[in-house]
Amino acid sequence: MRHLRNSDQEQAEGRASRGRRFAGGPSADILSRRNALPYYAKKRASARRGKVLRGVLASVAVLLVAAAVSVWGYVISINGKLGAGVTSELRSVLTETKYNEPFYMLLLGVDKDEERTQDSQYGADSSNYRTDTIILARVDPQNKKVTLVSIPRDTYVDLGVNGKQKINAAYSYGGAAYATKVVSEFAGVSISHYAEVDMDGFAAIVDQVGGVTVDLPVDVKDPDYTGLDLPAGENTLDGQTAALLGRTRHAYDNYGGGDFYRAANQRMLIGAVTKKVLSSDPITMANTVSTMAGYVTTDLDVSSIAGLASQLIGMDVDEDIYSGLCPTTAKYMNDLWYEICDTAAWKVMMDRVDQGLPPYSDASQDTTAGVAGSVGKSSGGDSVTASSASEEPVYSGNVSVLNASGKNGAAGNAANKLVGAGFSAMAGNADSNSDTTRVIYNASSSAKARGAARTLGLDDSIIEENDGSWNSSVDVVVVLGSDYKS
Repeated sequence: MRHLRNSDQEQAEGRASRGRRFAGGPSADILSRRNALPYYAKKRASARRGKVLRGVLASVAVLLVAAAVSVWGYVISINGKLGAGVTSELRSVLTETKYNEPFYMLLLGVDKDEERTQDSQYGADSSNYRTDTIILARVDPQNKKVTLVSIPRDTYVDLGVNGKQKINAAYSYGGAAYATKVVSEFAGVSISHYAEVDMDGFAAIVDQVGGVTVDLPVDVKDPDYTGLDLPAGENTLDGQTAALLGRTRHAYDNYGGGDFYRAANQRMLIGAVTKKVLSSDPITMANTVSTMAGYVTTDLDVSSIAGLASQLIGMDVDEDIYSGLCPTTAKYMNDLWYEICDTAAWKVMMDRVDQGLPPYSDASQDTTAGVAGSVGKSSGGDSVTASSASEEPVYSGNVSVLNASGKNGAAGNAANKLVGAGFSAMAGNADSNSDTTRVIYNASSSAKARGAARTLGLDDSIIEENDGSWNSSVDVVVVLGSDYKS
């Protein structure tokens, strides 16, 4: 009997152990036939749900991969279109630039309308065309500023073995690479990026952003050529009308050289498109890039364009785009009209542009103002602005002190004062004497100029920004005139 009792006890413990293995099931007690069946059914259903969930997740993963592949393929396709005409020769002419640093970009407009393409004189080869639009753009991503300088297509330049010709002939001789090289040498700057726009494609881009609004100072009437008849004031333009405005020059025959006014309108239109693009949503921006790919040839790829756009978001187009025209004088030679560059004025302009200043030091230098359209600013930035006048003076930096007072030792004494205040200063003589003392600062050094002026007991009203005529390797240049009292 004891043996039977022990056996019964062992069987009971075994059943209890099996019951514990099913803890969390229908009961923590021993499973019976009655409650075991629903429990196992529930387990099988749970397993099926797990398989379904894993299947759904796998399907989502496949869709995500497919979407990524599709997007990547789309990006590759767009990049292929954008860079289709970019040769290794062109890339070798372009110079690299560091992230966030200012760079120059050449914008060329080539008119390849269908009628001209079918003309045997031109054909489909791009080297058979001349550039109707030449714009040198300086882009400063960090400070969100863009400068657009038009170069007249009839500008007289020396093309070496190709002789002295109009600058737009460079494209027909050597395509984009040669045109970039010629403009780089003419402007005295390195060019980092290139974009060539088919003029008909500009219309498609304008339509993609929903049209643009421009402000015209005078009526634009061109019945014999483009057929334009636009009233003065604000006009909202669709793509075709915008493209025609960018082409018209005979509407300005009564004002002077039509090319100059056309160039100003082109810069205005670029500013208007930029304003729309930077204020658009990501989808519109992406669609704009897609549209561009059909009409624009550039060394920039999609990621570079998107990155640059993101850096410029927030830019005030009306304040932060500067605009100007290479200074030239018309001259009739060898049965043709040419534009002869005023090299001295051109150097001053490019020195200003290189410093991030508007092209003109004075508004009177902008000969198209009040007649053609405009964008942003063309002049200014030479005197202390209201914002810089509120800056706290900074007593550090490099200062060049030039003696124009005619008084021996004046520059040395002023330099010693500046050194005592914390500056690094060097004394020298000006090229000629002057009655007026001036404090001139280079870009981003206005606060140092205020510190230098305070140290020498000078008024803030004489502080001005370098127009390119003074030493740009120092932060501040102080010119001591005969009115200076030490």
